[in-house]
Amino acid sequence: MEIFLIKLLQFLLAISLLVLLHEGGHFFFAKLFGIRVEKFYLFFDPYFHLFEFKPKNSETAYGIGWLPLGGYCKIAGMIDESFDTEQMSKPAESWEFRS
Repeated sequence: MEIFLIKLLQFLLAISLLVLLHEGGHFFFAKLFGIRVEKFYLFFDPYFHLFEFKPKNSETAYGIGWLPLGGYCKIAGMIDESFDTEQMSKPAESWEFRS
């Protein structure tokens, strides 16, 4: 049982590092090109999250979800046209991905 827990923790640490590097690349280049990042999460958070932090003068919310299958970096203006028809009817802002 002890070996299983050690292997599980090693797996979670390895996945966490890979997800942070991958999503950090999205975050870095979005900020480099002046695009707002609304959320930066390690792991997915369907229904609820384990931790969330939003600094006072930042538009980005940082957090940790509970489902360790990946993570995400929600970039402003990067939308799926089939789901967010209201957003598509508005003009594109200068800090959005679609502009």
